[in-house]
Amino acid sequence: MSTLHTLAFEIGTEEIPAFDLHKATLQLEKLVPAALDEVRIPHGDVAIYTTPRRLIAMVSDVADTTEALDEVFRGPSAKIAFDADGNPTKAAAGFARGKGVDVEALERREENGVEYVFATRSVPARDVAELLPGVLEGVIGGISWPKSCRWGTTSEYFSRPVRWLVAMLDERVVPVSFAGLTAGNLTRGHRFLAPGPHEVATAANLLNVVEAAHVVTSEQAREQVIRVGVAQAEAQTGARAELPEKTLLEVTNLCEQPTVLVGTFDEEFLRVPEEIIVDAMLMHQRYFPLYDANDKLTNNFIVVSNGDPAHASTIIDGNERVVRARLSDAKFFYEEDLKRPLEAYVDRLDEVVFQETLGTMKAKTDRIVALAKHLACDARLSEADAADAERAAYLAKADLVTNAVVEFTSVQGVMGSYYAEAANESDQVARAIADHYRPRFSGDEPPASNVGKIVATADKLDTICGLFAVGQGPTGSSDPFALRRSAIGIVAMLEAGLPVSLAAAVDAALSTYQAAGVAFDRDAVRAEVSDFFVTRTKVMLRDGGCSPDAVDAVLATGVEEPAQIIARTRALEAARTNAPDAFDNLAIAYARANNLRDAKLGTDVDEALAADAERALLSATDEAAARVSEALAADDYAAALAALSALRAPIDAFFEDVMIMDEDQAVRENRLRLLNRFVAVFAHVADFGKMAKSAK
Repeated sequence: MSTLHTLAFEIGTEEIPAFDLHKATLQLEKLVPAALDEVRIPHGDVAIYTTPRRLIAMVSDVADTTEALDEVFRGPSAKIAFDADGNPTKAAAGFARGKGVDVEALERREENGVEYVFATRSVPARDVAELLPGVLEGVIGGISWPKSCRWGTTSEYFSRPVRWLVAMLDERVVPVSFAGLTAGNLTRGHRFLAPGPHEVATAANLLNVVEAAHVVTSEQAREQVIRVGVAQAEAQTGARAELPEKTLLEVTNLCEQPTVLVGTFDEEFLRVPEEIIVDAMLMHQRYFPLYDANDKLTNNFIVVSNGDPAHASTIIDGNERVVRARLSDAKFFYEEDLKRPLEAYVDRLDEVVFQETLGTMKAKTDRIVALAKHLACDARLSEADAADAERAAYLAKADLVTNAVVEFTSVQGVMGSYYAEAANESDQVARAIADHYRPRFSGDEPPASNVGKIVATADKLDTICGLFAVGQGPTGSSDPFALRRSAIGIVAMLEAGLPVSLAAAVDAALSTYQAAGVAFDRDAVRAEVSDFFVTRTKVMLRDGGCSPDAVDAVLATGVEEPAQIIARTRALEAARTNAPDAFDNLAIAYARANNLRDAKLGTDVDEALAADAERALLSATDEAAARVSEALAADDYAAALAALSALRAPIDAFFEDVMIMDEDQAVRENRLRLLNRFVAVFAHVADFGKMAKSAK
């Protein structure tokens, strides 16, 4: 019986970037077992542990040898593999060569009444210890990094320089080689608290040795340490910590032994807008802000340290000095910016390039203003709201050239709103400036007012139309300008009730580019942009649980407005889910008529040729058409579907009482025109032929 062993493998490095480390952890969870399986090494569970300075794989129940294997391959049929005299053909020779066997070793076997040739290849068991160096070296090379470096005189690449390797199968060292290093049984500990080297007696002890050297070996364990420390800090200060997921992940992967500490900054800095303080601490220094019971920022903050807890006071003092310097800069920039009204910064936007072909941010501002005017008119805003939309559009980008935003880029828009308030702009203008980047991602709240939605839509739509016009639209794998996110934001605002036509807005946006002298094929670009929005809307609906066939049924009517696509699809889904009988009425009635109609004949029905059932159907059809038209005009798609479902009884009576294919051509064609008229009522609501149940 084979003895089972523990395999431990550690790649020791300089500090790996936090997000790269997280991705490498996920890769190794698949990469290590796949590498072992590829060479048929029997093994148990694979566990991955990572810190900024190491990647560790622990594998249990590793066998002494691989499993012997007999592989059988089916080749060409015997009549192709052998000629009339029974000699092997080129096809047989090529098949044998490809499988690594002699052509004489091929066997004939019958399968499903056909004789084929088969090759049997025996793969003997191999010593696992001999295979492991190559397997583990392959794991090192198999990790994909966003950026890699080369160091010393070696030619190998890795995320950061590799400084040590540990590879052990129980007590035996596995001689893995990489970048001039050969694996041994010596690991390293925390860079400051227990640098080492530390000897590992057996593979199963690797984690214990590393953890004893002040290293928390897993991302999950370090995050838990941080969360416990934050909870203690909250209890100590009586405040609540803000822990953004992205920053928490980054901090977790910047430390090998995290220690949570509380620092303080001068209260005078609280007079600076909160967003700048949070940006300075969270984005630049990876500190976590603390808020009081009223959700007001306090002058305390949390530091996650990788240093010696015995020197906590020194670490806190150093971080407080850093915060003081950053906030002093922020305060200075803010006060300097306030010396001029926000409007004074608009002309300086000519110094900032939006896109090489599309001009500067000042040119973009002019286009946003023009588009906001169009949207305000389309939305029938009041004169005061329309003026606010135009003013907000004019000022929306002005803060990009202010000192505060140049230094703290994440507060763009927000700072503009502060400066607008200071310059006595209206509250609605200031709020629209702050909100015009929203929604920033799927699920984010849209701007609160229609004025804010109009400015946000104008900004996003200008970007989308301009980049499509110069051939910079997103591809299947690349969207460097985040146009998909912008489109989702616009669709979300339309769905939230912004009463404008996207198609008309696209035309207006393209007109601003043509007026500016940008050369492009207007019809082609308009079609691309329209299709882009329809595709985004389809994705949003499907992600939201709507069935693909319901989406396709609505799109088949030719509707392009996202709000209409969404409302119609959801009404159709609601009919199918909440009122299945009514939905079946729709689907069956449509299917019966659609299967027989002849579109070439038109829809003009001669009542003089009609029997009672035909006249009843004609009357019901015209009545339903009027109700559908009225419902669609009011965007009441549930009412439109209800009007259509009422046609089930008259169409059933028609089919029961009338022979469609009458021998009299005039009568037959009149009945087909009636079916055409019946089907036409459905045309502007949905194509029920695409619905799954319409095949019944």
